[in-house]
Amino acid sequence: MTVDIDKTTGPADTPPAGPEAIKAIPVRHYGRYVSAVVALALLGGVIYAFSQGRINWGAIPDYFFDDRVLSGVGKTLLLTVLAMAIGIFGGILLAVMRLSKNPVTSSIAWFYIWFFRGTPVLVQLVVWFNLGLVFEYINLGPVYRDEWSDFMTPFLTALLGLGLNEAAYMAEICRAGLLAVDEGQTEAAHALGMSHSKTLRRIVIPQAMRVIVPPTGNEVINMLKTTSLVSVVQYSELFRVAQDIGQTSGAPAEMLFLAAAWYLLLTSVFSVGQYYLERYYARGSSRSLPPTPLQKIKANMLSLGRPKGGMA
Repeated sequence: MTVDIDKTTGPADTPPAGPEAIKAIPVRHYGRYVSAVVALALLGGVIYAFSQGRINWGAIPDYFFDDRVLSGVGKTLLLTVLAMAIGIFGGILLAVMRLSKNPVTSSIAWFYIWFFRGTPVLVQLVVWFNLGLVFEYINLGPVYRDEWSDFMTPFLTALLGLGLNEAAYMAEICRAGLLAVDEGQTEAAHALGMSHSKTLRRIVIPQAMRVIVPPTGNEVINMLKTTSLVSVVQYSELFRVAQDIGQTSGAPAEMLFLAAAWYLLLTSVFSVGQYYLERYYARGSSRSLPPTPLQKIKANMLSLGRPKGGMA
């Protein structure tokens, strides 16, 4: 029995059927849309409430660059830098003392950290300001002698109160960074004949900086905001200057918003500096660092300028 096969429509002439194209259907997240609408509605309600309030918003730009405000900003920055310098130096010293095998130095460091972390910084500021009740005079022999009330100025009170308190927190940050370095690094350095202090300077501390820098950046920003507490000891930083201007100008609430705007501006600048400092110390821990915001913008601009389907 023979079967006739039509050569024009035979199976040999039929192209093989390829895999069917997959049609991807994105999942719709309706909850995200609802939450976004709710968040925008709440934000709009807050903005509308402030716009309808009895606040003279025009007073803020009038005083934003006032000489008194700029002087307060400068004093705030100076106090922040000096207090953090005391805190960082004291924190490193206390961390080394806390890790020491000497029980006396270790106990002294522990007591210092326990005391200054356990009492509010506002209380410490007021205590420093009123220590004249205990020490009537400060006598350093032939070098310096004066009454305590004249010696303990508002600036010195603010500097000691903030700096010594910050040293207790920086001690724990530095101790965590030092403990994060593998002990084999120290043993290898000692095997090469390095002293304990040289091992700390050359081997341990540079590696610990990757752990120390991020929380230290947060402490700097927190210190900038904490300087507002020194107004209780009569130091004319940004917050106290804004209060004084508000009382004389009849716009106390507006001057508080002005101070908040300056704090936001300064903390934003410090945050940028912290970001690049963290990238600097992260070079040894990651082969390829993530692009910076400026690099992302530049890459996006270059991609927009290229024609589709080819090189620019």
